Amino acid sequence: MMTSSYDSVKGFQRGLDPSPLSSNMSTSQQQQQQFLSTRGSKVKAESNDVKDIVIANAKEAATIGIQAVVSGAYLYPIEGIYYLLRHPHLWKPLQRPLFLGVVTSFVVTSLMFFFTYLPQVAVLTLTNGPLSFFTAIPLVLGESATITLFVARMLWLAPALDNTFDAVLLEQGHTALVAEGREIKGAGSGKRIGKALSAPLNRFSKQGIITYLLSLPLNAIPLVGTIFFLFYNGYKSGPNQHARYFQLKHFTDAQKAKHISQNRGSYTAIGTAAMALNLIPGASILLAFTTATGAALWASDLEKKAGATVDTSTSADATQDVSEVAKKIEPDHQKLL
Repeated sequence: MMTSSYDSVKGFQRGLDPSPLSSNMSTSQQQQQQFLSTRGSKVKAESNDVKDIVIANAKEAATIGIQAVVSGAYLYPIEGIYYLLRHPHLWKPLQRPLFLGVVTSFVVTSLMFFFTYLPQVAVLTLTNGPLSFFTAIPLVLGESATITLFVARMLWLAPALDNTFDAVLLEQGHTALVAEGREIKGAGSGKRIGKALSAPLNRFSKQGIITYLLSLPLNAIPLVGTIFFLFYNGYKSGPNQHARYFQLKHFTDAQKAKHISQNRGSYTAIGTAAMALNLIPGASILLAFTTATGAALWASDLEKKAGATVDTSTSADATQDVSEVAKKIEPDHQKLL
């Protein structure tokens, strides 16, 4: 009888003792909770990192945007138009490339509107509704300008742009600088550019083309999207406007990067203005030359501000004074700094 009672008590105690299975389940739950807690902390940290990166990039973009507006460098492509109009002798070497460019631009733009305008309108209708008839226009114009410039620069445009850039620098009195990249013929006011001593630069990289094409859908957003499209591509392509200048200066990659960093807002401004001008139907090639002219005038101003010697015998424009654009923007630039 006592033995039976003792066995009953032991059995009851065994029922109170945790089994190995119960212990393992408890440990597993603790490990799972610890894993989820650790993972949650990592996700939260990564989320904070992404947020910080977005905020930092937004602040940087805002800073560059302000610098671009203050710099006034977006006026140089406009000044390039007036400069070429005032110097008709600069047009003579441009007649053939301009003719080829206008024909190419007209053909490409016409074909793009004929084959791609309505399909893109149909796609944009899903997001823009009736506005798609308008928002598709900058898309097609941007695509047409890209194709036109790509074909032209691959075939004949690069040497002609370098010639224009050098001719403007020579007229501004920078004989020594131009001589770093080509022969100089004649003397005094009869000086003119001769044979190039270096290969023409390819200002149209594959990466630039891909970036441009990938950003084209931004134009689907009315007004704001087009502004972002121009600004983003201006930021990316702006330094290419001075590719020839860097070549003449024999800048190393480090020197070029430092110079661009110090003038990032200005390069964004001139790049954005050039992108906006490229959207004018049928005029992208012509405006490539006027923009190259404006870029050369800016390079001249940079040289003069740096104290470079100016050969005043080359032309009436060859003075130690900076260009009219620099005179206009300098007071405002200093006022806002």
